[in-house]
Amino acid sequence: MLKFFKVIGYLEALSAIILFFIAMPMKYIWDDPTWVTHSGRVHGGLFILYVILLYLLKEKYNWSMAIFWIFFVAAIIPGGTIWAEKKFIEGKKYKAMLAEEEIK
Repeated sequence: MLKFFKVIGYLEALSAIILFFIAMPMKYIWDDPTWVTHSGRVHGGLFILYVILLYLLKEKYNWSMAIFWIFFVAAIIPGGTIWAEKKFIEGKKYKAMLAEEEIK
Protein backbone atom coordinates (compact mmCIF):
# COMPACT_ATOMS: atom_id res chain seq x y z
CA MET A 1 0.00 0.00 0.00
CA LEU A 2 2.96 2.33 0.58
CA LYS A 3 4.05 1.82 -3.02
CA PHE A 4 0.58 2.77 -4.30
CA PHE A 5 0.59 5.80 -1.98
CA LYS A 6 3.92 6.90 -3.45
CA VAL A 7 2.62 6.56 -7.01
CA ILE A 8 -0.54 8.53 -6.21
CA GLY A 9 1.60 11.17 -4.48
CA TYR A 10 3.75 11.60 -7.59
CA LEU A 11 0.69 11.74 -9.85
CA GLU A 12 -1.00 14.26 -7.54
CA ALA A 13 2.10 16.45 -7.60
CA LEU A 14 2.33 16.23 -11.39
CA SER A 15 -1.36 17.07 -11.80
CA ALA A 16 -1.01 20.10 -9.50
CA ILE A 17 1.98 21.36 -11.46
CA ILE A 18 0.11 20.90 -14.75
CA LEU A 19 -2.97 22.63 -13.34
CA PHE A 20 -1.19 25.62 -11.80
CA PHE A 21 1.60 26.20 -14.31
CA ILE A 22 0.10 25.11 -17.64
CA ALA A 23 -3.71 25.01 -17.47
CA MET A 24 -4.32 28.17 -15.45
CA PRO A 25 -2.03 30.36 -17.58
CA MET A 26 -3.80 29.01 -20.67
CA LYS A 27 -7.13 30.01 -19.14
CA TYR A 28 -6.18 33.49 -17.98
CA ILE A 29 -3.71 34.49 -20.68
CA TRP A 30 -5.14 32.81 -23.78
CA ASP A 31 -8.83 32.49 -22.72
CA ASP A 32 -8.88 28.69 -23.08
CA PRO A 33 -10.51 27.08 -20.01
CA THR A 34 -10.50 23.57 -21.50
CA TRP A 35 -7.29 22.48 -19.79
CA VAL A 36 -8.43 23.77 -16.40
CA THR A 37 -11.64 21.77 -16.65
CA HIS A 38 -9.95 18.48 -17.41
CA SER A 39 -6.78 18.82 -15.37
CA GLY A 40 -8.78 20.21 -12.45
CA ARG A 41 -10.99 17.11 -12.37
CA VAL A 42 -8.01 14.78 -12.53
CA HIS A 43 -6.17 16.72 -9.84
CA GLY A 44 -9.23 16.79 -7.58
CA GLY A 45 -9.72 13.05 -7.88
CA LEU A 46 -6.06 12.34 -7.19
CA PHE A 47 -6.07 14.70 -4.20
CA ILE A 48 -9.09 12.96 -2.68
CA LEU A 49 -7.55 9.53 -3.30
CA TYR A 50 -4.28 10.73 -1.75
CA VAL A 51 -6.02 11.94 1.41
CA ILE A 52 -8.01 8.70 1.74
CA LEU A 53 -4.83 6.65 1.37
CA LEU A 54 -3.07 8.94 3.83
CA TYR A 55 -5.75 8.26 6.43
CA LEU A 56 -5.63 4.49 5.80
CA LEU A 57 -1.84 4.47 6.13
CA LYS A 58 -2.03 6.55 9.30
CA GLU A 59 -4.25 3.89 10.82
CA LYS A 60 -2.27 0.93 9.44
CA TYR A 61 1.19 2.14 10.50
CA ASN A 62 0.06 4.11 13.57
CA TRP A 63 1.43 7.42 12.28
CA SER A 64 1.15 10.41 14.59
CA MET A 65 -1.20 13.29 13.80
CA ALA A 66 1.87 15.47 13.19
CA ILE A 67 3.00 13.19 10.34
CA PHE A 68 -0.55 13.07 9.00
CA TRP A 69 -0.78 16.87 8.92
CA ILE A 70 2.66 17.22 7.33
CA PHE A 71 1.57 14.92 4.49
CA PHE A 72 -1.77 16.71 4.20
CA VAL A 73 -0.26 20.19 4.01
CA ALA A 74 2.38 18.90 1.59
CA ALA A 75 -0.44 17.77 -0.71
CA ILE A 76 -1.70 21.36 -0.91
CA ILE A 77 1.68 22.67 -2.12
CA PRO A 78 2.46 21.82 -5.77
CA GLY A 79 5.12 19.11 -5.66
CA GLY A 80 4.93 18.87 -1.87
CA THR A 81 3.93 15.22 -1.90
CA ILE A 82 7.26 14.33 -3.48
CA TRP A 83 9.15 16.14 -0.72
CA ALA A 84 7.07 14.50 2.02
CA GLU A 85 7.51 11.05 0.54
CA LYS A 86 11.29 11.48 0.28
CA LYS A 87 11.49 12.87 3.80
CA PHE A 88 9.31 10.36 5.64
CA ILE A 89 8.59 7.22 3.60
CA GLU A 90 12.07 6.78 2.19
CA GLY A 91 13.37 6.79 5.75
CA LYS A 92 14.89 3.71 7.33
CA LYS A 93 11.68 2.56 9.02
CA TYR A 94 9.67 2.09 5.83
CA LYS A 95 12.36 0.89 3.40
CA ALA A 96 11.90 -2.70 4.58
CA MET A 97 8.12 -2.41 4.17
CA LEU A 98 8.50 -1.09 0.63
CA ALA A 99 10.89 -3.95 -0.20
CA GLU A 100 8.35 -6.47 1.15
CA GLU A 101 5.59 -4.92 -0.98
CA GLU A 102 7.73 -5.22 -4.12
CA ILE A 103 8.27 -8.94 -3.47
CA LYS A 104 4.52 -9.68 -3.11
